[in-house]
Amino acid sequence: MTTPLRLGIAGLGTVGTGVVKIVRQKANLLAARTGRTIEISAVSARTRDKDRGVSLSGYAWEDDPVALATRDDVDVFVELMGGSDGPAKAATEAALDAGKDVVTANKAMLAVHGQALAERAEAAGRTLRFEAAVAGGIPVIKALTEGLAGNEITRVMGVMNGTCNYILTRMQSAGLPYDEVFEEANQLGYLEADPNLDVGGIDAGHKLAILAAIAFGTQVDFDAISLEGIQNITIADIKQAADMGYRIKLLGVARMTGRGLEQRMSPCLVPKNSPLGQLEGGTNMVVLEGDAVEQIVLRGPGAGMGPTASAVMGDVMDIARGLRIPTFGIPATDLETPARASEAAAVPYYLRMALHDKPGALAKVATILGNAGVSIDRMRQYRHEEATAPVLIVTHKTAPSALASALEALGQVDVVATAPVALRIESV
Repeated sequence: MTTPLRLGIAGLGTVGTGVVKIVRQKANLLAARTGRTIEISAVSARTRDKDRGVSLSGYAWEDDPVALATRDDVDVFVELMGGSDGPAKAATEAALDAGKDVVTANKAMLAVHGQALAERAEAAGRTLRFEAAVAGGIPVIKALTEGLAGNEITRVMGVMNGTCNYILTRMQSAGLPYDEVFEEANQLGYLEADPNLDVGGIDAGHKLAILAAIAFGTQVDFDAISLEGIQNITIADIKQAADMGYRIKLLGVARMTGRGLEQRMSPCLVPKNSPLGQLEGGTNMVVLEGDAVEQIVLRGPGAGMGPTASAVMGDVMDIARGLRIPTFGIPATDLETPARASEAAAVPYYLRMALHDKPGALAKVATILGNAGVSIDRMRQYRHEEATAPVLIVTHKTAPSALASALEALGQVDVVATAPVALRIESV
């Protein structure tokens, strides 16, 4: 095809500006790789006169993103505004209804409305692509929908929020408490305007919901994700987990089990010598496991102008090449409504508690755990000068219901001085 592919870009923040720069600076490369030129027809943003470090004088301006999405000189609507509803959703729907293809980086919109938008796009014969919505520059969507399409996926897991990984690894390396590192991350501009989107696991949960839908052929079900953030992780957990050979990560895990689809985003321990255990700073990592390929590990920058704009342009270039596949890998009308797992899979657990320094205290704890069906793999008691003794326990694989029963019983026994902390241990 010799006609240009014309873009309308809504949202000129960090990512939108990055896309403009790539289109302007690499026009010849893009044309050589797609067989047609890629141009920007028009743009839209909340503020017109802001200095973005790149000239917008050659593009039409629309104050209303819906008007941009429906322009006759726009073939692909690039939605980079964000937000699960509001202008982003309205403009995306308008673009699809007007016969435009859509590229978006909007994980929240897809996690909440992905099924409806996929059905809308496919009914109109349009493409909805979203590589940039998950893990920034890592091409994990393409890996699942194309490279691993011949596999039955057995597990998806990963570190999908760079801010949380920065906080946890900074606590580890500097020996600093959570509150101090949180404030440091905030001063560096790493946190969302609502920090709970990051540290509460919501941002990463949106990404996991999208990956699970592709991996297991199900409708996106963000509400089914068990969410737990990193706010309660202490420097004691960081240090003592390290003593036992682990690192703590905010880890997303999705797997199809006999009990249904399990989806969790929570702090977990992983072996410190594993790829996930060695992941530092704001980097993301996604681990995909399939019946034929076994395990592959994808690692890279999860955010930022260049990496995210790179992912957006990858989608734009596939559209320019004429590549069209269903939004979530199979037709949206064939996506199954997932049965939510009644209970998470059994895994080992890390338990931390403080015991009153009394004879028989450890024996009481061991008895309670055994009565609940929790088997101890390793136990460690630290030297102490206080009246309470810090104790760490690593269990064998344990059903969550058995652990919950044990924790309830431990909370009622007089030798336990503080509420036990329990974290899952995932194999990698």
